[in-house]
Amino acid sequence: MKGILGRKIGMTQIFTETGDAVPVTVVEAGPCLVVQRKTAARDGYDAVQIGLVEERAPRQVTQPMRGHFERGGVAPMRRLTEFKVAADDEAKAGDQIKASIFEVDEYVDVVGRGKGKGFQGVMKRHGFGGGRATHGSMFHRAPGSIGQASDPSRVFPGVRLPGQMGAKRITAKNLRVVKIDEERNLLFLKGSVPGPNSAYIAIQAAKKG
Repeated sequence: MKGILGRKIGMTQIFTETGDAVPVTVVEAGPCLVVQRKTAARDGYDAVQIGLVEERAPRQVTQPMRGHFERGGVAPMRRLTEFKVAADDEAKAGDQIKASIFEVDEYVDVVGRGKGKGFQGVMKRHGFGGGRATHGSMFHRAPGSIGQASDPSRVFPGVRLPGQMGAKRITAKNLRVVKIDEERNLLFLKGSVPGPNSAYIAIQAAKKG
C-alpha cells in the first residue's frame, strides 16, 4: 500500500544539477497511523483507513468515533481517508506510515479539493467571450439566449449558466516526486496540486502512466 495523507505547504522552485529550475509543490506528508484494516470477508472490500497525526487534536470527538479509534489503539485524529489494498496486504491497525514510502522520480496521484471561487458568471466559470464592449451595447457579460420561448418553453439540462465555481474534488495525475526530506516528512512534487495552502490532500502511487 502506497498512500499517505498530508497538507499542502505551498509552491517554490528547486534547481537541478544542470541549472534548470523545476517548479515544485511542497507537501508535509504524514506521519500517519493505520486506524483500521478492512477485509473483504468483514467489510466487502480490502482497504486500510489511515489518519493524519497532527499537533492539534480534534476539539470534539463523538462517542462512536471515540470507540472506533480505541479499537484501533490510536489517539483521535482530525482527518481520515481510505486506500484500497490487495487482499494479502499485511498492514494492521497502529502501523506508522511516513513520506519515505515513496522514492525520488516516482509518479503519484494527488487528490484534493480545489479552491472555492463562490458564485461566478459564465465568463469566469465557463470561459464565455462576452458581448461587445462598445458604448450602448447593453450586452457585456450576460450568457445570452439559454433556450426557446413558447416551444419547448423550458431550459434544457446541461446549459452552461452562472453558479457555484470550484470547491470540488480534483485529482492531479502523474506528478513526479522530485525530492524527499525524510526528517521533516516533506515531499517535493513537480507542478501544482489542488487546493489552497494548508489544505488536506491524499497522495498515492500513480494508477496510470
